Amino acid sequence: MAILDVVNYPDERLRQPCTPVEAVDGEVRALIDDMLETMYSQGGIGLAAPQVDRRLRLLVMDTSEGRDRPLALVNPEILEARGQQEGEEGCLSLPGVYETVVRAAEITVGYRDRDGGEHREGFSDLDARCIQHEIDHLDGKLFVDYLSRLKRNRLRKKLEKEKRLQAAPA
Repeated sequence: MAILDVVNYPDERLRQPCTPVEAVDGEVRALIDDMLETMYSQGGIGLAAPQVDRRLRLLVMDTSEGRDRPLALVNPEILEARGQQEGEEGCLSLPGVYETVVRAAEITVGYRDRDGGEHREGFSDLDARCIQHEIDHLDGKLFVDYLSRLKRNRLRKKLEKEKRLQAAPA
């Protein structure tokens, strides 16, 4: 297993929609393992393939307190969404940025697991929030897209300035 580099906002690679996984094979399972290791190493609860520069409809997550319930969703699709929840979100591609976002409270998702098995499963609360956030990544959308244009522009300028300062010679 390996820790992969995480693509950071405003990198345009995060805006590219992903293609479905053709077959869940050894290569995909290795990517799932690497993504989980990367997510755990960064303290995240979810990670989508485009965040590690892969254009595949694949996400991993683990919202358990013990960090012992990893889940991989291959070609996930939200089949139903109900209710509404508002909560703070962060993102490994936007380190240190947290904003309030409104999402569906409950969702039903169709997906394949790490062995290629088909599932249709209901999720709620934090699990539902996490899956919606990561599926947005698969569609080239980020949680900051739910913010006002003014807030988004301020955030982008702040992050670009931080990146310039980090790149400047000491």
